[in-house]
Amino acid sequence: MESSILRQKLNLYFIMGSTNCLKEPEDVLLQAIKGGITMFQYREKGKNARAGMDKRELARSLQKICALHAVPFIVNDDIDLAVELDADGVHIGQDDADAGEVRKRIGSRILGVSAHTMAEVKKAMKDGADYIGAGPIYPTATKEDAEPVKGTLLIEEIRKAGITIPIVGIGGITSANARAVKDAGGDGVSVISAISLSEDPCRAAEELLKSVH
Repeated sequence: MESSILRQKLNLYFIMGSTNCLKEPEDVLLQAIKGGITMFQYREKGKNARAGMDKRELARSLQKICALHAVPFIVNDDIDLAVELDADGVHIGQDDADAGEVRKRIGSRILGVSAHTMAEVKKAMKDGADYIGAGPIYPTATKEDAEPVKGTLLIEEIRKAGITIPIVGIGGITSANARAVKDAGGDGVSVISAISLSEDPCRAAEELLKSVH
């Protein structure tokens, strides 16, 4: 995917699995798409997360919804699943697989890498990352082993160094604070609970999009 198109797709990047929802995941995704999300990542982790066939079936179901609405479908961490489904891409963290090895396995699909320091950003780029997930920007309860909160400092540091790779901010982002990520040089925001735990995911997505713009 061209860098300019990817930047647009990172505008409002929704991440979710069955453990993050108040309603059926398919319903939450449909409402979020209606509200304007531009990219989706299937992240099936945490207590009571689906596994095996259950995980694959939900992935397929969510992928079909994304395909119908031209929303890129990214798989978190599970490279085998991403390849099996021919997903649009993969996102990995620092403790997951090696980015260079993942790039070899997924070919030209989108590769996103979470980074918390400038050294991690440079390594991810060298390994073939298409975009960086920078954070956590604000405190988050979704990820139990989250790194210390960085605010927008890393994004600012990346841009001041003249690095132009697409960046999405993640961690504790809401419609009240999303704009700061864009102002720092980010291309968009990535959210889980701000949409998935909302009583009205469509409205939550609309509010986030308004804030980012």
